[in-house]
Amino acid sequence: MNISTIASMVLGFAVVIISIMISGKLPDFFDLASIFCVFGGVIFATGISYSLDRIKSLFKALKVAFSKEKIDYQADIDKIVEIANIARKNGLLALEEMSDQMDEPFLKKGILLVVDGSDPDLIRSILETEISVTKSRHADNRAILDSAAAYSPAFGMIGTLIGLINMLRNLSDMSSLGPNMSVALVTTFYGTMLANLVFNPLSKRLKAVGGAEYLRKELIIEGIMAIQNGENPRIIQEKLNAFLSNAQQQLKNQEREEGGAGKKRRTA
Repeated sequence: MNISTIASMVLGFAVVIISIMISGKLPDFFDLASIFCVFGGVIFATGISYSLDRIKSLFKALKVAFSKEKIDYQADIDKIVEIANIARKNGLLALEEMSDQMDEPFLKKGILLVVDGSDPDLIRSILETEISVTKSRHADNRAILDSAAAYSPAFGMIGTLIGLINMLRNLSDMSSLGPNMSVALVTTFYGTMLANLVFNPLSKRLKAVGGAEYLRKELIIEGIMAIQNGENPRIIQEKLNAFLSNAQQQLKNQEREEGGAGKKRRTA
């Protein structure tokens, strides 16, 4: 489970609650009618906009987003270089047995296409199509969250208008204007909170997770095509290192230099 995402969301609500307690009273921000208007309105408006299957797909995606660990690009590069070494020594057909040990389905699919002797352009087209479909599916999931983020302030405003109308019906009692106005604004508060601490951040979270997944698959495609072309494993490694961040590349170079220095000391 991704603790940082959950902790950030919980702490975000905690900051708002503590701010309320410092400057006022927490019970003043609780209104059952406002909660019913905002939460109910957002849920049913989203249900009208999207099918139940689409919404179920979103919950599955969120589960993955909260539980998925950080992608290790370096481990993927090392695995591809290992495969390239085997292919260079024993031929491409030797990779068929090795494919059973591959945990990454995308890499396994690409290697089996190479073993089958498929055309390089066809292999790239098949793998890039899978990435394209994945992007489209992720975009659909984010669209649901973006819609809910747009509905939240809107229903907050609707609740505020309801409160103002009820308040104007009782203008004869001037002492009730302040409390009634306060209750009317609570719905806008709920809607803004939902949009900016739940739906928008979750949409951004899915986008970040998806971006990391697309980059990983693009790395794998480049590695597979290089293996099929029979490129030197060392050249493949240098090519794939471009997918690493600057910090990761610097760390890798440092480890390489330390390894080289260690060999010199042992030789001496």
